[in-house]
Amino acid sequence: MEEAALDDPGAPAPTRTGWENETVPSPCPIEPTERLVLRNLAGSDRAALGEILQDPDTMTAYEGAFSDAQVDEWMAKQVDNYDTHGHGLWAVTLAGRLIGQCGITWQAVHDEPVLEVGYLFNRRYWHHGYATEAARACLDWAFTELRPPRVYAIIRDTNTASMNVAIRLGMTVRTRFVKHYRCIDMPHVAYAVDATPTTSARGLRSTDDDPVAGACGHQPQRHHHRGVPV
Repeated sequence: MEEAALDDPGAPAPTRTGWENETVPSPCPIEPTERLVLRNLAGSDRAALGEILQDPDTMTAYEGAFSDAQVDEWMAKQVDNYDTHGHGLWAVTLAGRLIGQCGITWQAVHDEPVLEVGYLFNRRYWHHGYATEAARACLDWAFTELRPPRVYAIIRDTNTASMNVAIRLGMTVRTRFVKHYRCIDMPHVAYAVDATPTTSARGLRSTDDDPVAGACGHQPQRHHHRGVPV
């Protein structure tokens, strides 16, 4: 699995209320891919997202499953990211069913703010290339609309599957550092892909499709990736 960012439990509460009662999800800026539709999270996604975040195998990169309160906090933070930044970890759906999350979030590398692509999927949908497909669409959008010099994927050094997804996206290792989360020091590898005239104008150039599905995992803001097999 690949990793998605886990925000700092001490971060301020979201400014918007009432989203927990939303049953009709709103669209996100990512265009549908060949197989997937990305959209904003809604309150009605709580059970499907909990199935991911509370699965011990899926959450190996986070050193264990989330509590109910942590799932609620995770959802609230993503909604706050949509409102504050216009992007975050979006719901990834297959034939209308939420199978994971993928998106663009602000993280930190050596205390410098960077944009990162994160992905986290229900393990029943690993090994089908969904992580790479969704992440590539998010990278396309980030380079076209946000125009950063590069986009990162911050991955726990034990998460080989997530690293393979980053490599399929054309990323290379830029640096390494340690994050402290749940009372554990966790070495991380920062992968990144640079913007080019092509990516800045038309998004990320596609690479060969892969058969692997992915998921993501991060930690407190500074978020990072860690994970389970993709």
